Amino acid sequence: MKRGILAALCAALAVALLIVCIVRIDNSADPDVPVPPEQNEEPAENTEPEDPEENAEPEEPVEPEDPEENTEPEEPVEPEQPETAAEWLAQMTLREKVGQIFWIMPEQLVPGVADAKIRDSGLVGATAVTDEMRRTMEQYPAGGFVLFGRNIDTPAQLKALTAALRGIGGPAPVITVDEEGGRVARLANHDGFDVPQVGSMESLAEAGDPARVRSAAAQIGAYLAAYGFTMDLAPVADVNTNPKNVVIGDRAFGSDPEKVAIMVDAYVDGLHSRDVSSVLKHFPGHGDTEADSHRGTVTINKTWEELLTAELVPFLHNMDVTDAIMVAHLNLPKVTDDGLPASLSRELVHDRLRGELGYRGLVMTDSLAMGAITKYYEPGQAAVLAFEAGCDVLLIPENYVEAFNSLLSAVESGRIPETRLDESVLRILRVKLGR
Repeated sequence: MKRGILAALCAALAVALLIVCIVRIDNSADPDVPVPPEQNEEPAENTEPEDPEENAEPEEPVEPEDPEENTEPEEPVEPEQPETAAEWLAQMTLREKVGQIFWIMPEQLVPGVADAKIRDSGLVGATAVTDEMRRTMEQYPAGGFVLFGRNIDTPAQLKALTAALRGIGGPAPVITVDEEGGRVARLANHDGFDVPQVGSMESLAEAGDPARVRSAAAQIGAYLAAYGFTMDLAPVADVNTNPKNVVIGDRAFGSDPEKVAIMVDAYVDGLHSRDVSSVLKHFPGHGDTEADSHRGTVTINKTWEELLTAELVPFLHNMDVTDAIMVAHLNLPKVTDDGLPASLSRELVHDRLRGELGYRGLVMTDSLAMGAITKYYEPGQAAVLAFEAGCDVLLIPENYVEAFNSLLSAVESGRIPETRLDESVLRILRVKLGR
């Protein structure tokens, strides 16, 4: 019996020990239950993790970046501008090419005026460039501007106007004016401008000294350049051969063709000395007339041979020095058979001026808003005829939008080859870039 009791006690003890072991094993496997250290276990000397860079050489301190450095905005990179006329031409759209042909009054960019007949509109001159004008220029780009007295108010206003006009097209539009001297001088005859009064061309030439004419033209060129003009619609190259002439008179250098030719040369030289372009007017000679082409038809009853001995002499003498020649609205029934004014006549411009006389420079019409044109031709018709005749620049069409659209349509339809348009645009660009 004692043995039985002893055996039972041993079995119970064994079970108790087994239970204790199981509990210890379970507790050590549970991460959330801390395991107490053994009684005799030594605590770790350093429980902090070792710093891998503890013994590394100290680095040089990094200077903080200056917050003001590199904060300036970079200047926008301007696209490179073409340098030659050919490069400009190559990047132009058809509308831009057509626009180069038209030199207009600034107010012809004003909505409501651009598509109106300016002789009938009671026109008020534009003295500043507006946003509306800029938008019109984008749609109907013009190659140049002609200023009149109504566009001129004060010196400061004029400088601002010409600067604004130069900035609304590329390449910069030509800015021109009739500043001959004498009675035709938009600035010199304006009360608000203190510029030299050079007198009439007839009075300047009386002494027969070209240096006097050259000096006067240089003075004109100097103040035109100062006010932002790049071209002068001068000198008058007409020979005043008709005492009854109501248009030319003392605007001409005289009645002797050779003397007039010398004075015209001196005048052109004076303008060029101030980097202002010149225009000889009014081909083939407005001197032997009695009517006014501003009002209606003007006829010259001379043969070509007769013109070569008088009216044409100043033009022939100065073709190689001038920047442009202006063609008048003169009817010459003994020279041409087409019955058209000289400015619209291919026989006169292409065959005679370009062909026989060999002129290679810029040809422009007189204002297409003059009565000699507007009484007989619609603005679009006149523009196409003048361009087909061989003119490069169409000056002040009566209705700018109609003239622009008509010339554009003539090119698009093939009536006028685009190569012909390119020829004129190149001549215009060369004048712009060359002076």
